[in-house]
Amino acid sequence: MVSIRNSAVKRAVFVTGASSGIGKACALHLDRLGFAVFAGVRKDADGAGLVAEAPGIRPVIVDVTKSDTIAAAVAEVRIEVGESGLYGLVNNAGIAVVGPIETLTASDIREQFDVNVVGQLAVTQAFLPLVRQARGRIVIMGSIFGLLSCPFVGVYAASKFALEALADALRVELAPWEIEVSLIEPGRMATTIWGKSFVAMEKMQTREDEVHALYAASMTLARKKAEEFARTCTSPQRVARAVAHALTARRPKTRYKVGRDVRFWAPLRRHAPDRLADWVINLMLRMGA
Repeated sequence: MVSIRNSAVKRAVFVTGASSGIGKACALHLDRLGFAVFAGVRKDADGAGLVAEAPGIRPVIVDVTKSDTIAAAVAEVRIEVGESGLYGLVNNAGIAVVGPIETLTASDIREQFDVNVVGQLAVTQAFLPLVRQARGRIVIMGSIFGLLSCPFVGVYAASKFALEALADALRVELAPWEIEVSLIEPGRMATTIWGKSFVAMEKMQTREDEVHALYAASMTLARKKAEEFARTCTSPQRVARAVAHALTARRPKTRYKVGRDVRFWAPLRRHAPDRLADWVINLMLRMGA
């Protein structure tokens, strides 16, 4: 049997959103396994931080919402990988826009989809020739919220539901070139993406218009429950191990459910009547889970 470490040696991977959280954990873990890791970051300082921890990692400046930076990243990676191509593309970059749907602006919603959906697709399209060259693999970072939606994460969940559909389509479309596509579905995560989103929610709560006032008490409770949930969150390192399996296994899974909470919620939404699932979600939000 070929070990994960041996199957990783000298294979190049590109990880988006590698500045922190899951992306950073993936970049560091894949580097330890022997991959040649290109880490997509938005700032030079973030790249320097990664290199300080793992000198073999090669930071690449990229903003998934800007086509010129994506093209520049492809050109940079192409020069480095040459005829070997890019074995792995890990689409991890994402943001979380949270809050009651009624209170979100059109700009908020566009930003959510520009980063989480359009950005991931743009990166995938741009890097596909290099991935095809290597008969490589694509890993897409989904979420428990691609399996169910909850109060105040509706728009974020919609972006993750979209990735579920896109991953299914890509997997079949790319099969003729033996390109495997896997979707990672982590449970609750204690990463900076949520810290930033809750800061935004706090600012939203300070607005004094009538609509925001309607949701103020519910948002306060939601923030409290989120802090309680953080104590039982799935670690980014566990997600990184699932990504490594998707990149190295002879027959990678099409979906990786990471975390006990995913294994509870996925069957609930799939098999329980909607009203019952709604009741359970409301109960969990009141009591904690």
